[in-house]
Amino acid sequence: MNAQSPKYLQLKEELVSWIAGGRYLPGDKLPSENELSEQFGLSRQTVRQSIGELVQEGWLNREQGKGTFVSRQPAERRSAGVSKTIGLVTTYISDYIFPSIVRGAEAALKARGYRLLLSSTDNRKDRERESLETMLTQGVSGLIVEPTKSAEGNPNFEAYMALEYHGIPMIMINEQYPDLDWPCVKLDDAAGGRLAAEHLIALGHRRIAGFFKADDMQGVQRMKGFLQAHRDRQLTVPPELLVRYATEDKIGRPGEALRQLLSDAEPPTAIVCYNDELAVALLDVVREAGLRVPEDLSLTGFDDSFLATATEIKLTTVAHPKAQMGEDAVGLLLDRLEGRRPSPRQGKLYEPKLVVRASTAPLRS
Repeated sequence: MNAQSPKYLQLKEELVSWIAGGRYLPGDKLPSENELSEQFGLSRQTVRQSIGELVQEGWLNREQGKGTFVSRQPAERRSAGVSKTIGLVTTYISDYIFPSIVRGAEAALKARGYRLLLSSTDNRKDRERESLETMLTQGVSGLIVEPTKSAEGNPNFEAYMALEYHGIPMIMINEQYPDLDWPCVKLDDAAGGRLAAEHLIALGHRRIAGFFKADDMQGVQRMKGFLQAHRDRQLTVPPELLVRYATEDKIGRPGEALRQLLSDAEPPTAIVCYNDELAVALLDVVREAGLRVPEDLSLTGFDDSFLATATEIKLTTVAHPKAQMGEDAVGLLLDRLEGRRPSPRQGKLYEPKLVVRASTAPLRS
């Protein structure tokens, strides 16, 4: 609890966090006033004030002779005041392709009379939980979420279930957790990884290194597509040419791994990168080694972000829908809110497109 707030507000915040986090679900009975007084070292009057305000705000309801129970958040609570508010939780807000996704979502919401409430997890699971709890306490009508480190499971399952119990529809973008059966708007990342590898193989490259982030499913799927392109042509990928890294290691590990590969007796002649951001970072390592792109080494990115054309070497990359993804996620969510509810598994899967620029070339003999 926040020690700077009055005691009754501290208790209110704690009780709401219990509800938002799924510890207590609609219909569950809360501890008695006496039990809460003992647990938090507060007077019964303070506890009664906290509970009274939560009853007035619609979080709780009292039943004479039975106790205090968690309410389902009523529709009028989400449709009044903060009524037409949609929450958007992403791993980042101001970095890389995320501003484009946000702009697409915001424009689509504004066109239909809704406003946007943004939150970022900074790619941390604990902050994802905090964001979900905040969205529930803010009374959003619906929620769009990009999962945090989607390849590492879903420790916030209870918080997601609390949102569902409170009748808040949700759409996921970029990826989804396998234990949540909600619509998802995403790129076919496996097909994108396959496209990038096929392009390089068609140019004659056989020693192709793949650099993929391992803690989100986008990276996992892109790597699968990369490997499938080789298997389809009866080609194998030497283990040392497959570099996987976690978010926390993205600054150091890929660069160190590439330096090692370029110093080997048989260095790679091409590289498929997890995204454009990594490709631009690896360009510096290639220059350090005295090599040129694409004359000595071909390089592909992923996402067709602004970075793909920001350097003197324009990147061959796989296009990401970005703003269109934000618009489409809003469309699916508002259809559900306004009564045109799709089936639980319905979403949108974008087919990837390869954008060929100057960073790839045929293998030199």
